[in-house]
Amino acid sequence: MSNPNPNLAVVIVSWNVRDLLAACLRSLFSDIERSNLKAQVWVVDNGSTDGSPEMVAESFPSVRLVASQENLGFVRGNNLALREISNLQSPTSKYVWLLNPDTEVQPGATAALMATLETRPQAGVAGAKLLYPDGSLQHSGFRFPGLVQLAFDLFSFPGRTINVRARLYDTPLNGRYPRRLYEGDAPFPIDHPLGAAMMVRAEAIAEVGWLDEGFWMYCEEIDWCWRMRKAGWQAYCVPTARVVHHAGKSSEQVRATTFIALWRSRLRLYDKHYPEWKRLLAYKLVRTGMRRNIHQARTACRRGEISADELTARLDAYQTVLTR
Repeated sequence: MSNPNPNLAVVIVSWNVRDLLAACLRSLFSDIERSNLKAQVWVVDNGSTDGSPEMVAESFPSVRLVASQENLGFVRGNNLALREISNLQSPTSKYVWLLNPDTEVQPGATAALMATLETRPQAGVAGAKLLYPDGSLQHSGFRFPGLVQLAFDLFSFPGRTINVRARLYDTPLNGRYPRRLYEGDAPFPIDHPLGAAMMVRAEAIAEVGWLDEGFWMYCEEIDWCWRMRKAGWQAYCVPTARVVHHAGKSSEQVRATTFIALWRSRLRLYDKHYPEWKRLLAYKLVRTGMRRNIHQARTACRRGEISADELTARLDAYQTVLTR
């Protein structure tokens, strides 16, 4: 696994999730060894204060550890490793697997993703089938976001229409692919995978460039895959590549900050990939949604459902998005 010129490089960007990171690395190395693969594993630690770098250095000495003194964010952290990989004197790995630290690789997942890319020359990206810790499906393949998906995220549907929303949630209108596709064995084409477990062909990275560092976190994998699609590369979800995802364990530590980052990233995504008419409609939807959130937060505070401090935090976040 310490081969200086493996076919696969794995990059994990981590922040203050030491125990999850340890479980992720154990599962990854176990699967690599079981599958008789050669891989170079990188961990970029974003200034953790929970002992994560020390744990990696002590328990996983073969890992190439980059211990940053500051929180670079998900995108800059990944790009740091990607640049280091490409600058090595040995040739760049053929595939790069971006893996979240809050994941656990199930047996055969690494080989299944690599096989999908090996057998499909136009495949630039392969995403895993993600599962919640209880074994239930987490949608991991999506269509590029449209205005209907944006409305789903911004607005709740009161009264009888809530049942209509529930029925539409898992449909193409909300960017989802049918659950039956995840239940089969065959890789199926998608627009983009969730970035928690996404393997990318190095040739595609060389053509379209690094992740866009204008995204602090969120939407960066959508933008990357959109750029790859425009360059002629395809993306697949691989149902036999199963990965457990303890979703959001890093981002939930700073909820107001991540809320702002999410919506700034979405607006940047619309700027880059929507035509002007669609972009203007998206802006209008976001403004309407944030104003609605402000009204609901004030109502909740009056009713005693949230504290004054929570109200202030929410209003600051909503106003920040409005004045983006």
